[in-house]
Amino acid sequence: MFGSLGMPELLLLFAIVMLVFGAKKLPEVGKGLGRGIQNFKQAMRGGNDEES
Repeated sequence: MFGSLGMPELLLLFAIVMLVFGAKKLPEVGKGLGRGIQNFKQAMRGGNDEES
């Protein structure tokens, strides 16, 4: 996925993300992204623990 991106490109991408979201919103964005990935993995396994 990131095979063609080097360190300078990743640093530039991180700087742009910091400018767009700001330092205070970054943990919320990361938490939301993690939850989204977790929900996607649960859906791919076919199980949903939240529904009874």
